[in-house]
Amino acid sequence: QSLLVESGGDLVQPGGSLRLSCTGSGFAFDRFGIGWFRRAPGKEREGLAATTKTGLNKNYADSILGRFTVFRDNAKNTVYLQMEKLQPEDAGTYYCAAADGGYGGAWYYFKEHDYAFWGQGTQVTVSS
Repeated sequence: QSLLVESGGDLVQPGGSLRLSCTGSGFAFDRFGIGWFRRAPGKEREGLAATTKTGLNKNYADSILGRFTVFRDNAKNTVYLQMEKLQPEDAGTYYCAAADGGYGGAWYYFKEHDYAFWGQGTQVTVSS
C-alpha cells in the first residue's frame, strides 16, 4: 500500500520557523515527484511547492516564494518543507502528495488531479 505521512506541524509564533516532513512507504519514492499543499481555514487547498523525483527542479507558489524551501532525501524516503518567517495567514493543514510524472507535468504546477495519492495532513498554527 502506497502511503505518505506528514509530520512536524506545530504551534509557532509569527516570524518563526518550522520544518515539515513527508515520508513515503510502499512505493518507489525516488520515482515520484512530490508536492506540498495547504488548506487554510475557510479557503480552498492551494499548491505551495513541488519537487521532481531527483530534487533537481523545484516550483514554488508566489505566496511563499523566498520564505519556504522544498528539498528531499531519497535515502530517507522523505521530502521536507522548510518554512521561515511564518505569518498567521500561513496557518492551516499541510498536505504532501505524490505524482508519477516528470518535470513540467501538470502536477509540477499544482494540478491536483495529476497526483496519485495524498497524505493525511499535518496542522500548522501561527499565533502569538
